[in-house]
Amino acid sequence: MRIDLDGRSAAIIGRETAVIRAAAAALAANGAATRHHDLAAGMPAPPDVLVVGHALEPEAAPDDHRALISATDRLGEAMAERGSGRVIVLTTAMGLLPARRHGAHAVAAAAVVAAMRGLAMRLGPSLQVNAVGAGAIAGEAEASLAAGSEAMLSHVALGQPGTIADIVNAVLFLADPMNSYMTGQLLVVDGGWSAGYGRNF
Repeated sequence: MRIDLDGRSAAIIGRETAVIRAAAAALAANGAATRHHDLAAGMPAPPDVLVVGHALEPEAAPDDHRALISATDRLGEAMAERGSGRVIVLTTAMGLLPARRHGAHAVAAAAVVAAMRGLAMRLGPSLQVNAVGAGAIAGEAEASLAAGSEAMLSHVALGQPGTIADIVNAVLFLADPMNSYMTGQLLVVDGGWSAGYGRNF
């Protein structure tokens, strides 16, 4: 996917995964000056595009989603004070539809989605704040659903895991300057998993 980000800056904060690395590379390939920031080293200057990476894999070591939400709020407020910007939160589709065996992960993801929507309401019209809810991702060590699990994939309408490129294209769509009237939304890229269970009973 090609978008025009020439002259814009992009900051990446949070958990670094293959998806986040690919998103950063795609933003840079489309003209943005892109950097991954370690919050322990201090807050970056307000970027034009902020991408926030939360844990995708239920079994992954939990991150401090509250601290990352707080950092997103502070950076978003600085961006809004400047007058414009995009915040794109990368989370799991379980923020929309919890999975029975991953209660704590689903609760954390739902908190991330609620915080994203609150930030969108608070900082509009200066800022557009949206999220991508990732489903099963092939080739990703931190897939949000077990990509190799036949049991999980039996609930995916398209019958297969997605790719890292599918998630990156959603990030680029939300970063595109032409996407000017969308905020507070969770763009779910999960092959139809959250549309409802497809299992035969």
